[in-house]
Amino acid sequence: MTTMSVARYPVAPGYRVNVRSGPGTQYRIVRTLALDVRVAIYCQTPGEWISGPYGTTNIWDNIATGEFISDAYVQTGTDGYVARRCG
Repeated sequence: MTTMSVARYPVAPGYRVNVRSGPGTQYRIVRTLALDVRVAIYCQTPGEWISGPYGTTNIWDNIATGEFISDAYVQTGTDGYVARRCG
């Protein structure tokens, strides 16, 4: 049996990022991340454009079932996709 490893990435230091139920600020906040956490990115999807410490992007990271954060707050090392597309 093989398990798929999921990479974990640091959230921008000093930011308590809101976790949304979908890829945009119009979705409800389901929780807020603690400071200086690392998140697993299971898949990524396009959504609302957001500006953050790592640039402006419309990529949203799925970090758990029904939980998304803007990739502008995650240090992935690239402006592009680092995980499969959701859906």
